[in-house]
Amino acid sequence: MSAASAIAVRDPWALVPSLGNLDAYISAVNRLPLLTTEEESSAARSLRDKGDLEAAGRLVLSHLRLVVSISRQYVGYGLPQGDLIQEGNVGLMKAVKRFDPDQGVRLVSYAMHWIKAEIHEYILKNWRMVKVATTKAQRKLFFNLRSMKHQLKAGQADDATHRATLTEAEVAHVARELNVKREEVLEMETRLSGGDVALEPQTDDDGESFAPIAYLADDSQEPTRVIEARSRDSLAGDGIQRALEVLDPRSRRIVEERWLKVNDDTSGGMTLHELAAEYGVSAERIRQIEVAAMKKMKKALTEAA
Repeated sequence: MSAASAIAVRDPWALVPSLGNLDAYISAVNRLPLLTTEEESSAARSLRDKGDLEAAGRLVLSHLRLVVSISRQYVGYGLPQGDLIQEGNVGLMKAVKRFDPDQGVRLVSYAMHWIKAEIHEYILKNWRMVKVATTKAQRKLFFNLRSMKHQLKAGQADDATHRATLTEAEVAHVARELNVKREEVLEMETRLSGGDVALEPQTDDDGESFAPIAYLADDSQEPTRVIEARSRDSLAGDGIQRALEVLDPRSRRIVEERWLKVNDDTSGGMTLHELAAEYGVSAERIRQIEVAAMKKMKKALTEAA
């Protein structure tokens, strides 16, 4: 439902078609006259002081073209522009309700914040990755990563380069510009590049049918799994190395011999008794050192995660 049908006004302000015909709607709102500064202030005061809904209608309808203009900035997120306009109109009406003409600012400047905020909320609620952005910094990253990536790749003519993910230098640049961690940039890029998967059967046949996800899904490319695999690989490589560095030489050698070495006959490293004989202590003492070392490494890995 458009703002025109939400607020009762007299002709010609009510002559705005439904958003079901988007082209006709946009054409109609672009023909609506703009208010002068004096007309805007008068209508705003009438709404504030008298609750004049006709004045509210004039304020809303004269700014519908602003909503259309702002909505175009967000069509790249895969959501219908009509829905974006609908949510932007809600933000516009909230702005009109709260607008104070005595603050010395035009409604167009004041309303932009409310319109964008409402559209942002709608996109975040309907994006295919649930909870893709939950903090203020993540929201900023969500709405800026695409445009920044496009700018960084703009000068690269090779199609293969355009399809490539961000380089290490580009990731660092984005993280620095948006004041977020490098890991958050990598995670957001992975989430945003995740493909849609149909969950329902695409046939109306009476016979047994299966949704494409039953036989086409590639779990290895699912964004959450990619992120988990990246984290796991990091812990298995650099993480283990950093964890070993917190141990004293004897504890480190015991862990390496017991868990990290494989001999040519695949029998593994040294046994507790072999290490006990080398260090001149009991096998039980070697086991105690091993347990203590593993606890230290676990703590180090947890802090690094």
